[in-house]
Amino acid sequence: MSAVAVRHAAVAYAGRTVLRDVTLDVGDGQVVAVLGANGSGKSTLIRTILGLVPLAGGEIDLFGTPQRRFREWARIGYVPQRMGAGGGVPATVGEVVASGRLARRGIFRPARAADREAVRAALEDVGLLDRIGDPVATLSGGQQQRTLIARALAGRPDLLVLDEPTAGVDAASQEAFAAALARFGERGGTILLVAHELGPLEPLIDKAVVVHDGRIAYEGAVPEPAGHHAGPGHDHVHPHAEPERSRICVAPTDRMPANP
Repeated sequence: MSAVAVRHAAVAYAGRTVLRDVTLDVGDGQVVAVLGANGSGKSTLIRTILGLVPLAGGEIDLFGTPQRRFREWARIGYVPQRMGAGGGVPATVGEVVASGRLARRGIFRPARAADREAVRAALEDVGLLDRIGDPVATLSGGQQQRTLIARALAGRPDLLVLDEPTAGVDAASQEAFAAALARFGERGGTILLVAHELGPLEPLIDKAVVVHDGRIAYEGAVPEPAGHHAGPGHDHVHPHAEPERSRICVAPTDRMPANP
C-alpha cells in the first residue's frame, strides 16, 4: 500500500495555477525528498497532501483512503519549518514534546505512563533527553527544531512529513536529525520531506522528486549537482533549467491541525 498517492493534482490561488497535473506515489516505508527552487511549488504540494490547501483538481489518497474521508490524522506527524517550538508560550522541552501525544490520548484525558514513556523515547531519539525540563527558549535553533521532530515522533506516527528540517541549523543538529530519521525508517516508518539541502539526510533518501514550475520535472535517485553547483562548498541543486532540456541543474520552502 502507498502511504501517499497523488493523482493529477492541480492547485490554484486566486485564479493562478500553482500545481499542474502532479502525480506522486510515496510507498509504505519509503523516504521521499521533494526538491526544488523557492516558488517551484514544492511546499504547496506538501501542504496540499496534508489537507492545508484545497485541490482544484485530481485526487489524493492517504493510506489507501481518499483524503476527504481520511480521519486517522494521528498516523501523520508534521514538522513545520523553523518555527518557535514553544509557540511563544513559556514551556519546557518535555511539555512541548508531550503535546505530540494529544491526538493519541485526547485533549481531556490525563497523561498516562505510555504517554510519558513516548515523550522520553522521542527525546532520547533526537539526543535531548537531558534537556527535558529546560525552557524551550534556552535551546539553540537547531535544538528547537529537534524538539519539534521529537514532538512528532512522540505521537508514534506511521508517516513523518517534514518541511526543510535542516534549513539553517548547525551540523550537530543535522546529524541528529539524520540519525533519528534513520531509526524511524528502520522501524518501518515512512518519511516525506521538503529539502533545499539534503546534507547528512541524502543517504536515507529512496526517491527524489524535483518540482519545477508547479510540475514534477524529475523523479528518481537523488540527482548529482551540475555545473558550478558541483564545486566545493555548494552541496545542493536548483532546478532552474527548463525541464525539457537534457541539462537540469538539480539539487538538493497551516492549516493542518498540530497533531490532527
